[in-house]
Amino acid sequence: MTSRLVGILGGMGPAATADFYAKLVAETPATGDQSHVPVVIWADPRVPDRSLSLLGLGEDPTPQLQHGIQALKRAGCEVLAVPCNTAHAFVPRLAAEAGLELVSIVEVTADALADAGVAAAGLLATAGTLHSGLYGDALRRRSIEPVEPTPAEQRHVSAAIAAVKAGAATAAHRRALADVARSLAARGADRIVAACTEIVLALDPAHLPVPVLDPARLLARKVAALSLTG
Repeated sequence: MTSRLVGILGGMGPAATADFYAKLVAETPATGDQSHVPVVIWADPRVPDRSLSLLGLGEDPTPQLQHGIQALKRAGCEVLAVPCNTAHAFVPRLAAEAGLELVSIVEVTADALADAGVAAAGLLATAGTLHSGLYGDALRRRSIEPVEPTPAEQRHVSAAIAAVKAGAATAAHRRALADVARSLAARGADRIVAACTEIVLALDPAHLPVPVLDPARLLARKVAALSLTG
């Protein structure tokens, strides 16, 4: 089996990067070390906050993202995976400039929802991701209605994301996320999309009324298939 070298642009945040790589290993139909996906991980947590930048409240992360992508290109990577959802507001152009094939976590997730016949999907994401329209636009192109948290609910979502990044997520953060997810379902969402990689690390889907989609796992599955088939 031939395989293409995959570059993971990570560090946004570190726990989400580790989680994604574990899922890539799990989603690879390997029979031994040699049949796993070859990977180079660039994990630089110094990249400025993507959400704050999109909201006009922080530094542009483009130079640091470009630096990481170029490093992966020099390492011989052909395929690019970015576990950070919000970073997808910046990376498509940079990946194209570097000549890397970006597997978009947004498009992979939107395709999965469309394939499942979902009519409306609730979005748990950073404020910047929601503001940018990354998921909203991708869903509407597939005739799927995005259902977003209210401003008050979004404050709870943002607090939970920040807590995971700080390694300080509590039961209260988990309950708040579950409450927001239930609210989205009550407003018509057929699925809940954990559209920030940290959400997956804090949300327990066991007691929610609708299924939760993990974009990081969907991305891992797609990356494994793409790398191993060439």
